[in-house]
Amino acid sequence: MLPSVEDGLLTLVGATTENPYFEVNAALLSRCQVYELEPLSPDELETIVRRGAVELGAEVPEEVVTLIAVRSGGDGRTALNVLELAWQTAQASSAGLTTAHVEDAARKRPLVYDRAGDRHYDFASAFIKSMRGSDPDATVYYLAAMLEAGEDARFIARRLVILASEDVGNADPDALVVAVAAANAVEHVGLPEAQLNLAQAAIYLAMAPKSNAVTVALAEARRDVREHGNVRPPKALRDSHYPGAKKLGHGQGYIYPHDNPAGFDTDHLPGELKGRRYYQP
Repeated sequence: MLPSVEDGLLTLVGATTENPYFEVNAALLSRCQVYELEPLSPDELETIVRRGAVELGAEVPEEVVTLIAVRSGGDGRTALNVLELAWQTAQASSAGLTTAHVEDAARKRPLVYDRAGDRHYDFASAFIKSMRGSDPDATVYYLAAMLEAGEDARFIARRLVILASEDVGNADPDALVVAVAAANAVEHVGLPEAQLNLAQAAIYLAMAPKSNAVTVALAEARRDVREHGNVRPPKALRDSHYPGAKKLGHGQGYIYPHDNPAGFDTDHLPGELKGRRYYQP
C-alpha cells in the first residue's frame, strides 16, 4: 500500500478505538495524519440531550439535562440512551421527568478503560507520577479508577514495588517492605479486600520522602559497564577458595574491615574505575 499512498493513488481513511501507534504498521502510520478524538464536554453533551428531548417530545428540566451530561462520561450515545430510558420510566409512572429517573437509568457511570491500550497506560502513568510527586489524593483517585475499571491487581502491585526502589529508595527503606507486603497480600487475600492493602501501600509511598539516588547509581554503573566492559575486580577481591588461587595472587592484600577499619576506607572498584562515585545519597 505504501507506494500507492505516497503517489496519491490511494487515500486511506481509518477510524479505530485502538491507539494507532500500537496497532498500525509504523511505515504506513508515518505517511498518515493522526487525529485524536476527545470525549465530549459537558456543554456539548447538554446540547445533545436537548436535541434528543426534541426528538422524543420530552419535557426535560435543566437540572436533568445537566445531570445526564455529567453521568454520560463524555459519550453522546450514552447520554441519549440515559435520556430515552429515563423518559420512558417517567412516562410509565405518569410523572414528570426528574433527576431520580436519571439516577435509576444511569446506575453506574460508564468507565472507558482498556487493559492493554491507551487508558491502561495513561492511568498507570498518572498513578506512578502522583506517588512520585507526593500527592496522596491523586494517587488514591487513580488507584480507585483503575480498580473500578477492572485493572489487574498484580499489575498495580508490581508498580508499587518498582516505585519503592526507583523513587523512594534509601530515603525510606521501609517503603520496599510495605510495597512487597502489599504484593503478597494481593496473592493471599485477593480482590476485593486487597484493594485496602494496595491503597495503604500507595498512600505510604506517596507520603514517603523521595530519592532517586539508587536509580541514578545503577544507571551510571551500567553505563560504565557498557563502555568499559565488565572490568575484572582487583586481585585482592577475587575468589581465593580453590587450590592455586593464592598462587595467582587472588586475595593478597585484602583488608578484612572487621579486623582493620582501614578496610572500610578502601576503594574496591577495578583500577580503571577507581574514584568513581555512583551513589550520591
